[in-house]
Amino acid sequence: MDTSAVNSTANIAGTTATTTGKSTLGKDDFLKLMLAQLQNQDPTQPVDNQAFVAQMAQFSSVEQLQNVNDQLGNLLLAQNSGNQMSFASMVGKDVLFNTDGVTLVPGQAAQVQASLADSADKVSAVITNASGKVVRTIQLGARQAGDLAVSWDGRDDDAQALPAGDYKIAVSAYKANGDKVGVTERSTGTVTGVRYENGAALLLVGGRKVPLSDVLEIDQHQATSTNAGA
Repeated sequence: MDTSAVNSTANIAGTTATTTGKSTLGKDDFLKLMLAQLQNQDPTQPVDNQAFVAQMAQFSSVEQLQNVNDQLGNLLLAQNSGNQMSFASMVGKDVLFNTDGVTLVPGQAAQVQASLADSADKVSAVITNASGKVVRTIQLGARQAGDLAVSWDGRDDDAQALPAGDYKIAVSAYKANGDKVGVTERSTGTVTGVRYENGAALLLVGGRKVPLSDVLEIDQHQATSTNAGA
């Protein structure tokens, strides 16, 4: 755009920016500057046709970019709305998810499901509280490869009942020669709600907040109960 024309309309642009408090120029502001340039140009040195066409092309690009931004914003809003509806539909369904954490509820056993990559001669489960202190160690003996249900009655090594809260059950497995066997820990529960923290959706399962990235399987909830122990 011609420098002298822009300078001649600096007061107009300055007044507009001061009044509206805008830090950027929109397509309407850009068009006003172009019209002001034509009105204030030197009759002896009119705007070159090629320069004017280039400015019109620039104006068109500004308008297209603004329209694209508006459309992207609408798409993001629609996607977020769709995601929220999708997450809400998971309430009431059973999920299988990766975790070594359990929530102890008075009068109920806490459980995790462990999966051994190979048979093991020595398997143990170490329970720690929220502070990381070991409160119970359970020896599970030799186990075959595959799934293993680990149940904890909520008592410490002195058979004292522990308070309700969050705990971790770390399952480890070894061969007779000391080689470690791979262990994956999972848990199941019914989704009771959805919470959003820092823009991320967390499923509420048994009092725990489960990231969607930890969910392995989603099933329709069935009103059945099973007892598992180790």
